[in-house]
Amino acid sequence: MYRERNQAILSGADPVAAWERFRAVRDDLFAHHPQSALDDAQRSTFQGLPYFAYNAEMRFIVDIDTNVEPTRLSVAMNADESMTMTTVGRVHFVVEGEAVSLSIYWLEVYGGGLFLPFRDATCPVESYGGGRYLFDTIKGSDFLAVPGERDWKRIILDFNYAYNPSCAYNDRWICPLAPIENRLVVPIRAGEKKQQLALRSAA
Repeated sequence: MYRERNQAILSGADPVAAWERFRAVRDDLFAHHPQSALDDAQRSTFQGLPYFAYNAEMRFIVDIDTNVEPTRLSVAMNADESMTMTTVGRVHFVVEGEAVSLSIYWLEVYGGGLFLPFRDATCPVESYGGGRYLFDTIKGSDFLAVPGERDWKRIILDFNYAYNPSCAYNDRWICPLAPIENRLVVPIRAGEKKQQLALRSAA
């Protein structure tokens, strides 16, 4: 799904068309894949994931600043469990005239992978209160490369692809939440919105 999206973007596809295709594939996975975040009861009434309208202003080309202290963090996954990840870079951009930055982490589980969680001012009213993810390469949600660039230090941050962690849909999942340094005071009105309470499992 993410690699199909990346290939479309690198091939010069219309960003909105690529995003709409991505949404359709993601909805189909939630509805039918055996590893869906939804349980059987939820899938029986599932009608698609809610998103903010596509917002071109929430798409940024950024350089990853790797001149950062590789700080190891223990990040809460729920009230009782945590996991370890290490800061490997930071990205800087401007939202509604406000300069902001987010850390990129290396997850020290399942062989390792890059991870960008964040929380913003739309939480918890418009988006999930625990925050959202932009990419998690362990799970296959790769970041967007810049067409023509061979250096992974320059990437596209497209928040239209921001998505909820699995625990937003069902209480049986546990998820790492955004550290304090990745909690933005500005709203990111792009990507996946908060789920309706009826979508959550009653179990």
